[in-house]
Amino acid sequence: MTTWLREETPHDVFRFLRDDDEGRHQTARVTADGAAWLASAAAGREAALTHWESRPASPATLPCGTVFDVVSVDQVFGRRMLDRLWAEGPGSGPVAVHRGRMMLFTVPGAAQRLPALLDWEADAASGRDGRGRAGAVPRPLCHGRGDAVTVPPLVPSGTAGPRWLVAPDTRHPWLPGPEVVLWACVRAARAAAAADVRVSIFPPADPGANVYDVSRRR
Repeated sequence: MTTWLREETPHDVFRFLRDDDEGRHQTARVTADGAAWLASAAAGREAALTHWESRPASPATLPCGTVFDVVSVDQVFGRRMLDRLWAEGPGSGPVAVHRGRMMLFTVPGAAQRLPALLDWEADAASGRDGRGRAGAVPRPLCHGRGDAVTVPPLVPSGTAGPRWLVAPDTRHPWLPGPEVVLWACVRAARAAAAADVRVSIFPPADPGANVYDVSRRR
């Protein structure tokens, strides 16, 4: 825990998460510093902390555009993207799943720029092979300034609601930019099209699973 949280934050939710961190570091569990980062996205930071203090196992709604943007893709395609990011790329920032979608937390501004980059890549691919592969990359949903997203609870609830795959664990998490997300989209689409996808870093699909481990977490 940082001095800032110890000395200036009265909320018991941080103490709860800090105590839960002792002897345990799981990829899908939010740390106290991760909770502070999430709360910093809320216009009313104190209100967000009060909500989580009383209901740490409930989801919350946070605005995009200042602390993070969110790129939402089909969950199966999203897993292929994460395979590429972790096996060949720089890794990922926080990642969540909700209602069959995978939510990749990105740098602010990525939601505005990514669609144009995808259009450029589709045009370039069409020019290379003359077949127009604009549909090769499933169109993501990009949430930026003016949008809000549902984020998973601080602690796993054991329900079918949103859950973390890679939970925030620091007050300054590394977040991919639009170019990195574009790279992952293209690599995932090419792997799917070639029907030669490498063995996944993920365990067999288990709807009730709460965590998988990674070794290159940023």
